[in-house]
Amino acid sequence: MAPLSIVQFTPFPWSEQGGLNDYTRRVSDELARRGHSVVIAAPSGGRGGVAETKEALSGLSDDPDALFAPGEEPRVLSMGGGVKIPRTGKRQAPVSVDMGKRIEALLGQGRFDIVHVHDPFVPGFSSNALRNSFSLNVGTFHETEERPFATQFARPLLEIFFGRLDARTVSSRASAKLLNRYFPGSYEITHPGVDPAAPAQTGEPPLRIAFSEREEPGALRLFLRALRRLPEELDWTASIYAEEPGEVQIRVAKAIRDRIKVIGPEQASLAELLSHTDVFVAASNGPRTDQAAVRQAIASGAVPVTTTISRYVELVGDGQRGLLFPAGDPVTLAGQIERLGRDDELREGLRKAGRSFEVETWPEVAGRFEEIYERLVARRHDPTGNVELRRKLRDRPLIDVDLHMHTDHSSDCATPVKVLIETARDRGFGAIAITDHNEVSGAQEAAKVAEGMDDFKIIVAEEVKTGEQGEVIGLFLKEKIPKGLSMAETVAEIKRQGGLVYVPHPFDRLHSVPDYENLLDMVEDIDLMEVFNPRVAISSFNEEAERFARKYNIIPAAGSDSHVAQGLGAVRNRLHDFDGPEEFLEAMREAEITRRHKNLVYVQALKFIQTTGRPKAAKREVDDPRAVRGGRRKARGSKRAAGKS
Repeated sequence: MAPLSIVQFTPFPWSEQGGLNDYTRRVSDELARRGHSVVIAAPSGGRGGVAETKEALSGLSDDPDALFAPGEEPRVLSMGGGVKIPRTGKRQAPVSVDMGKRIEALLGQGRFDIVHVHDPFVPGFSSNALRNSFSLNVGTFHETEERPFATQFARPLLEIFFGRLDARTVSSRASAKLLNRYFPGSYEITHPGVDPAAPAQTGEPPLRIAFSEREEPGALRLFLRALRRLPEELDWTASIYAEEPGEVQIRVAKAIRDRIKVIGPEQASLAELLSHTDVFVAASNGPRTDQAAVRQAIASGAVPVTTTISRYVELVGDGQRGLLFPAGDPVTLAGQIERLGRDDELREGLRKAGRSFEVETWPEVAGRFEEIYERLVARRHDPTGNVELRRKLRDRPLIDVDLHMHTDHSSDCATPVKVLIETARDRGFGAIAITDHNEVSGAQEAAKVAEGMDDFKIIVAEEVKTGEQGEVIGLFLKEKIPKGLSMAETVAEIKRQGGLVYVPHPFDRLHSVPDYENLLDMVEDIDLMEVFNPRVAISSFNEEAERFARKYNIIPAAGSDSHVAQGLGAVRNRLHDFDGPEEFLEAMREAEITRRHKNLVYVQALKFIQTTGRPKAAKREVDDPRAVRGGRRKARGSKRAAGKS
């Protein structure tokens, strides 16, 4: 595949070793080795790193690719520090204070194919990344413990950010189970990888025990308490693996202390240590698990002894590949270690069972992500189009087009066809698409009226209500499409008629709209997306549409969604004149969208008055364009006349 530009967001300070950050680092390193351009963005309180990042970001406006250097290791960007809030257990995660602008600059000015966010629900940092991304977004969820604030109180807000993810992965089945409880969807499991392991050099006394300091501090204390409880006659040694060996404090009696040593990266890698280990202990009670280390232990031939938290149980099984103990219970942990030390047959049986456990190396895990990225990129529309046809169209005059409006053939509109046409012509439009709800009769009537007009044309269209997946517009239709079909059936019928698929107000939650999953399912079939609709009450809905269209290279368009003649002119698509759907689509690739906000309350009030304030028969009687366009003057004149009588 062609090299991609990728930014990996980890929500925890890069100085924090192990766990999620190690996962991010290993995947990023492997992707860089495969020729991709990768940067890592992480919180940091260090002034030096932040200053370097500021300088790097300042050059993005001139060169969006300035952060990348082919063949280099991933660059780590320090996005700044912030205050902290309590997280699961005793762990804390930084919340953005001063980093928001830097994230906005990075994603707004940098050029990225993929924005990969780890633990997207961590507040502040991760949500900032998703809010500012205009790229294809991948989210990897690592947490297995529920955070009530996220799943209960902030759920509506999180659903918005969740909807911006184009692919979702989890690092464990436990994470998938938790997420599907609150955010049902499709999740690919991308387990942490392992390093190729040499055959285990164990079996002879003493019993070699290992522990990784990447878990929370309480896990190390529990491990040491268990070692104190081992029988004196049991022959054992223990190794504690730590990124910073000098910072590990071992507070035990001297007799035990002589059996314990701290190993750092300069002496051996974790994989090398585990290849000389009989028993590996994982004692986390949830805040900071080290699933990768347990996987590495199994791959290296060490028997894991872990707490009964879900993430570890899925690895060791119910005693199939290792032993378990209740979280926070040093007595049972000591008993399980002693059991393995005295029972060579049990230890060897568990080791053999571990050999059949499927694990992936880090290059294989990176390859999985590369496949996910490739699938997403392949779904983007080709922005090239028909270059030769566009060149010919540039010789034609520019016209203004409105792609979304209604007549009295819609049940919620009282504007007659003739009124709409005359108003559109008076306001300088060269073409309009009439998109009545579940009906083409109004558009067909308008097309007949416009047949003799050289400077004006009608696009026959219909806004179709699907069964359960919202509305979609078919442009350049020949016949009516019945409502109530599935989205796939409706799109297929639009295509059968030679029409174009136009998605109106796609993220307006006050309308009937397809959800994000439906949009992803149909993304290849979408020809145009409405990125501006003046009737949308909340501007962020239009921004979401623009974001989606941009990331998938979908042609942007706009429509007034006018239900009253006064709404015409709120938005215009200025493009070269066209004949038929093919020329129209190519002209829209270079169209300019101009927006003029009209008072939404005023326009909605007019719609209400015209559709509910008069009897239905009276609505149909208004066929003089001046009666609507000059309605106010006529009313004032009538009032004065009434006063004179």
